Amino acid sequence: MAVRVVPHDPAWPARAHAEAVRIMASVAPSAIVVHHIGSTAIPDIPAKPILDLLGVAATPGDLEALAHGLARLNYRPRGEQGLPGRRFFVLDAIDSGERLVHLHCFTAGDPAIERYLAFRDYLRARREVAQEYAALKLHCAGALSDDRVGYGGCKDEWIKRIEADALKSRTSASS
Repeated sequence: MAVRVVPHDPAWPARAHAEAVRIMASVAPSAIVVHHIGSTAIPDIPAKPILDLLGVAATPGDLEALAHGLARLNYRPRGEQGLPGRRFFVLDAIDSGERLVHLHCFTAGDPAIERYLAFRDYLRARREVAQEYAALKLHCAGALSDDRVGYGGCKDEWIKRIEADALKSRTSASS
C-alpha cells in the first residue's frame, strides 16, 4: 500500500470531532470517550489523510458494546495489531474504498492510552518538535513511498524517544 503524506488540513479536527460524536452515539449509553490523536491532531504538520482516533471504554463490557456499535457504522475489526489489549478498527469510504479512520480502542487504565495522549499533547505544545517530526515524516514517505511498514519503521525510533520524553514531562507536570 502506498504511503501518501499531505499538507495539514485545517478540517481534520472538525472531521475527527464529528466522527467521535458519531461513534459515541452508536454505543450510548455505554461509557466511551473518543480522542483525536496521531498526526492529523497536530496543527501544521503533514500527515497521511487518515484520522487516528483513540476510543477509551470505561469497562470491558463497554469495549464490547463499542465493537458492536462500530459494526453498525461500517468499521471493520482488525484485532490487536501487535498491541496487547488494543482493539483496532478501520473505516473505509464505501464508494471509493479510501481509508478514512483508524480507531484504536482500549479499556480505561491501559498504559497505551497515556502514551498516545502524552505524545499528541507534547507535540501540540512544542512546535519545534512537531516540525522535526514533520521533516522526518516527509523524509520517510519520500524514501519509502511504496512501503507502509517501512514508513512506520523509519519513524519508530524517533517516536519512542519523544514518547518517553512526553511521558516524563507529563509525570513531572502532574507532580
